[in-house]
Amino acid sequence: MTPGSSHVALIRRIVRSTKAINAVERLKTRSGNPHYAAVSLSGGLFYLIDRAASGEQKLSPPQTMDDFVAFVNALKPEKPRRVSKLDLAMDEQIKRSGKPRTTEDE
Repeated sequence: MTPGSSHVALIRRIVRSTKAINAVERLKTRSGNPHYAAVSLSGGLFYLIDRAASGEQKLSPPQTMDDFVAFVNALKPEKPRRVSKLDLAMDEQIKRSGKPRTTEDE
């Protein structure tokens, strides 16, 4: 192991945990249920639990971070983004110009 490699591994583990936790925080907001929590296991696996008053309920099997985030996002999808008349007009103008609109344009 090279000097600093354990530090890099720790940072990667923290980043993975942060991504999973942020997905659960978004789920809490969308669902109105503050009792959801992510549980981190060794090996970079995560599972979702609901800590309701009736007891702790495991809602998913252990999953990799990407699978876990996809699972959590699919439980309660985000509401469709509101589109204003100006957005629609801009999209139409861009279609006529032949240039595709990207999310960076917003």
